[in-house]
Amino acid sequence: MTTDAAIRVTGLEKSYKDLHVLKGVDFDVARGSIFALLGSNGAGKTTVVRILATLLKADAGSADVHGFDVASQPQKVRESISLTGQFAAVDEILTGRENLVLLARLRHLKDPGAIADELLARFSLTEAGGRRAGTYSGGMRRRLDIAMSLIGRPPVIFLDEPTTGLDPQARIEVWQTIKELADSGTTVLLTTQYLDEAEQLADRIAILHQGRIIVNGTLAELKRLLPAATVEYVEKQPTLEEVFLAITGDDGLVPDAATTDK
Repeated sequence: MTTDAAIRVTGLEKSYKDLHVLKGVDFDVARGSIFALLGSNGAGKTTVVRILATLLKADAGSADVHGFDVASQPQKVRESISLTGQFAAVDEILTGRENLVLLARLRHLKDPGAIADELLARFSLTEAGGRRAGTYSGGMRRRLDIAMSLIGRPPVIFLDEPTTGLDPQARIEVWQTIKELADSGTTVLLTTQYLDEAEQLADRIAILHQGRIIVNGTLAELKRLLPAATVEYVEKQPTLEEVFLAITGDDGLVPDAATTDK
């Protein structure tokens, strides 16, 4: 564990009746970094996020976010985070700007109009700000959703499979947005089942498999777990997909959303 972690998770366990989903999960996330929690469907990624966001109680273990314990200081944790789920939580009847203004007002912030305009500009949505959100493309909706999650300037943001269902161009737009968040100092915990997404974005990658973190490191560190292959006397470095399959034997991940039928 690092001394300057925005998120710390130690021995986290969670069961649903007879289904033991988390069996002792440990990891930490450095401030201002992008941490990818990688795993196949049903691995427990969303359960981890829900516990960290104080939406679910762990059966055992501990976790703190931005220095606050999720069990004993849930209100402080909620004030420090924002959570964006798999589907954009925007009001399609309102315009993009009205969505942002409404949320700023609900959080009792001063000058909600100025806050909305700043976020529209930051996420390249100024021209679309006067249009109903229902007319937005998938990538625009997701960018608006992330913009809404930043109202109040939370230091930590959870993105739970943020590019699910998006086309390749929309995914690239969201990736750029996530990179800009980290560049501005926001700590991002990203869950994904897309291997290329973790490769593109994450400073560190943890693989969650059968209820435990089985490997945690940088992309380079994970690739070193497999020897380089030689093809026609040319050294070929292993991909993250090859590392994942070698470690877990699991083929439940989607290596590239662009080639996957939804």
